[in-house]
Amino acid sequence: MDFDVFLGIIRSEYKKPFPMSIYIGIDSGTQSTKAIALDLDSGKVVAEARAPHRLISGLPVGHMEQHPAEWVAALDTSIGAVAAQIDRTRVVGIGVSGQQHGFVPLDKTGEVIRPAKLWCDTSTMEECAILTKKLGGEKAVIRKVGLAMLPGFTAPKVLWLKRHEPKNYQRLRHVLLPHDYLNYYLTGKYFMEHGDASGTALMNVRTRRWSRPVINAIDPALADYLPPLSASDALVGTLRDEVAKKYGFRADVVVSAGGGDNMMGAIGTGNVKAGVVTASFGTSGTIYAHAESPVVDPSGEIAAFCGSTGGWMPLLCTMNVTTVTEQVRSLFNYDHSALADAVAATPAGADGLVMLPYLEGERTPNVPTGSGVYLGLNQQTLKPGHLARAAMEGVTLGMNYGLQRLAGLGVKAREIRVTGGGAKSPIWRQIMADVFGVPVVAMVEDEGAALGGALQAAWAVARQSRPNAKISKLTERIVAKDESTRVKPNKARTRHYQELQAVQNELSGALRRVFPLQRALTATTAG
Repeated sequence: MDFDVFLGIIRSEYKKPFPMSIYIGIDSGTQSTKAIALDLDSGKVVAEARAPHRLISGLPVGHMEQHPAEWVAALDTSIGAVAAQIDRTRVVGIGVSGQQHGFVPLDKTGEVIRPAKLWCDTSTMEECAILTKKLGGEKAVIRKVGLAMLPGFTAPKVLWLKRHEPKNYQRLRHVLLPHDYLNYYLTGKYFMEHGDASGTALMNVRTRRWSRPVINAIDPALADYLPPLSASDALVGTLRDEVAKKYGFRADVVVSAGGGDNMMGAIGTGNVKAGVVTASFGTSGTIYAHAESPVVDPSGEIAAFCGSTGGWMPLLCTMNVTTVTEQVRSLFNYDHSALADAVAATPAGADGLVMLPYLEGERTPNVPTGSGVYLGLNQQTLKPGHLARAAMEGVTLGMNYGLQRLAGLGVKAREIRVTGGGAKSPIWRQIMADVFGVPVVAMVEDEGAALGGALQAAWAVARQSRPNAKISKLTERIVAKDESTRVKPNKARTRHYQELQAVQNELSGALRRVFPLQRALTATTAG
């Protein structure tokens, strides 16, 4: 069916603000792809599934890559598992959330040229320096784009391909982000919306247009390889026939714009209007809020992203959260319960043991060559419980660094809605509340990004017949906090953590000249 004809049918048939049917939400992350089915009649998630994918092993230090084919396989598996649990004929739309910043290079036929470089890839430091210099320095970059040029973003990854793999760059004809690539697989359309595009450093976040100065600094021809930018309430298209048949869905199932995992996580936690702050404790850590106008950080530490609902989304990102606690857990052969018990049995502050948790470098603060440090080891603190508690506190203090920066930009939290693996731990939630100094509460549906994808799809379909339909009406009805998880800060512990925050900040600043040397020595030894 022609897509324009289909839109005409939607506009004529769907009279309710939000069509009461089933919407599939997808979250394609670094470790797995999750799928949920949201029944709008009941407002409940009626099916869930996930499938794993892997990082490519054996790469040099700083290189983090995945094969997009694994995302597709995981997408097919998770959607297939969800579809088996529901009435497939009721599925109206699909919304895809994906890990931000990843660079998926395609040739003129739409084939993937090489593995995708991911958000956590820090191999592009030299490219960041080159682009920053070409654009007139860091302040000029922030003025022209709204963001500093950081290794995690997509723009330096494109320049990296040009400089290090010129033959592959010569084949480049399409630049997509991970969630865009899945949309391409589903629909056959090249597409990018403002929210995820704002994390490329190729788009001016104030004007929501591709930045000609950045493009020219890489290659003027790159302008022809970028997809058109679209509003976040747009529909990409309908499923390709072979995909619809594979899933057992109708041919007229639509795919919405989708967005980055943080943008979709904002929707899935009801963070679609001012006053709400969300913190995600997953592989990485993010804290973000909704804003009606751009919130540009002069220092470049807080990302001035666009949201995927029409507003903006100032965001802090740290690269080391559950990756750190999981490695400590594995080190002592703890299960999750034993880890929690060890942390709970250790005093707040771990008797002065402080961890700088930069196991993968760090993005906020921007120390891509950083490494992990324990400060305060002695006979009392060189114990599993102290090391575990300091790790959990260390990553939380790292996120609080950004929360304090957000407050300095006028974004202040009265309550923080928490998601991700860390949010499932009662002891960790208490540490969060004590460090942040405000109450924290988890969500009923923890797969916030997948739920956000489903909600955005429902909103996008509704906007076809009711252009003024508000996504906040959907989130108010569907998104719910789990009040049984709410914890309040202990004032005495909050004061203690403020002192530890100062120690961690000073330690980070003092070691930044050491980190590049240490990384170079590590690389030399490995060679």
